[in-house]
Amino acid sequence: MENTRDALSVEAQIAQLFVLSARHDTLAEVDDLSTHAPGGIHRFPAHDLDAAWAATRHALDRALDGTGVPLILSGDIEGGTISSPFTTAIPNQMGIAACDDLALSADLARIVAHESRALGYNWSFTPVVDINHAFRSAIVGTRSYGSDPQRIIDHARAYVHALQADGIAACAKHWPGDGIDDRDQHMTTTVNDLSMAEWEESFGRIFGTLIDDGVMTVMSAHIALPAYVRSRWPDAGRTAFQPASVSRLLNEELLRGQLGFQGLIVSDATVMGGLTSWMDRAEAVPAVIENGCDVFLFSRDPGEDMALMLRGLREGRLSERRLHEAVTRTLTLKAKLGLHRMTNDERLAPVERVREILRRPDHLAIAADAAGRSITLVKDRQQLLPLDPTKHKRIAVIADEGSSFFSGAPERSFDPLRGALEARGFAVRAFDPAAMPTPDDTDLVLYLIGQETTPALGHIFLDFAKLHGSPRNAMIQFNREIPTLLLSFGQPYYLYDAPHVATYINAYASLPDVQTALAERLLGDAPFAGVSPVDAFCGKEQLTW
Repeated sequence: MENTRDALSVEAQIAQLFVLSARHDTLAEVDDLSTHAPGGIHRFPAHDLDAAWAATRHALDRALDGTGVPLILSGDIEGGTISSPFTTAIPNQMGIAACDDLALSADLARIVAHESRALGYNWSFTPVVDINHAFRSAIVGTRSYGSDPQRIIDHARAYVHALQADGIAACAKHWPGDGIDDRDQHMTTTVNDLSMAEWEESFGRIFGTLIDDGVMTVMSAHIALPAYVRSRWPDAGRTAFQPASVSRLLNEELLRGQLGFQGLIVSDATVMGGLTSWMDRAEAVPAVIENGCDVFLFSRDPGEDMALMLRGLREGRLSERRLHEAVTRTLTLKAKLGLHRMTNDERLAPVERVREILRRPDHLAIAADAAGRSITLVKDRQQLLPLDPTKHKRIAVIADEGSSFFSGAPERSFDPLRGALEARGFAVRAFDPAAMPTPDDTDLVLYLIGQETTPALGHIFLDFAKLHGSPRNAMIQFNREIPTLLLSFGQPYYLYDAPHVATYINAYASLPDVQTALAERLLGDAPFAGVSPVDAFCGKEQLTW
């Protein structure tokens, strides 16, 4: 690796530190990114397979036309809405955990690995190993395997093994552990305020186990761990709240020194508020690498950031030692994945062959099974279920269409569920804020709500003003006059804002397979089997009644 590294110019070595993001499947975007000769390109979900394939192949070809160092292709392959429509859609991590079946979890991971590799991916920024502790945290939520460290360890181990066995590097994130703070590091630096004893029994055990298992990469996030910093520097002051992405203590002393991690550390996205609000860009760019990260993730202006990295090197804020270590680890990861031995034809098969690998019948069957088994009946105090068209024929649907940060995420539609209910004889109508439901015209109020985890949402809550059409209507609740059913297709904690709703179900994602399976369970054609990975009652007895 050293010979390959030393054959590169300083500018080329710096470029190897960067993984840039591609949000559009255009050759022009690829050309623009390839001009900077980055070490990698991160691809977000896309809608069109042919366009995605062409952009991927063009990126691979352009990389070999430059330095000759192979390009690594990464993605956030997390399931749920973070999926391309031409791949097998699997539940998100919380939905997978709710199936409570490690063999199924491993099968789903193998599907992800097989299809992702066919699409040209070499590196997935998964699994998320955060602990779902602060129930108001909108950024951990459905991306997490839940609140129990052992369950997180068990599912994450199965996932890492399956991915890496199929030639894709896994990435444990978000170091040093998210989910204790209910804020979002996309917006500000967040704080893991556990004591070191508590951290070692939870996050320390999770990361330590995966490191011992050989996870190839770890993502260092914009999250502080003040207990560790103060254990080394009691008078740390503001530095106690320094994000891990620029913390030598957390990356080099705790992660590498104490936990023994020898793989590659990638920063979390450097455009996020958790870093940009902490220090200015000229400081932050070299600081990310100098303080222990080996890869600098994302940039709004790659040319400017690479210039800042070079300036930091020349001014002594980035040492030659750390530059060489980071580049060597980047090249080592590529070598371990065998990228230097593979032709581009081997890395990305012809699109016709790729299409045959995606959405195979056996893949779809496993994913559909998981979708059904994940659905969790949290409570049914009114014994509403199963629904019966002779008793609940007239249904008023109050729906939140939701949104996603990810540019390629599919638009959410509740048509599969509505269609299944109508096919069984229910009369389903959309809620009209000008004609509120009454017992005279409505047999069931059905809330279809729930946002899967997506950045920059702030906090999890039911926005009744939005759902009911106005702030005044928000005060009107129907559950004491009309049977009411609350269905979440995302976060599992909405009972907090509707504690008196007597029947509540967590489905975790709005995938079509989930909706089809949910209809079967609402009508009594299949049992509810999901086991909640979290306390859906938020630790409050009131919500159980």
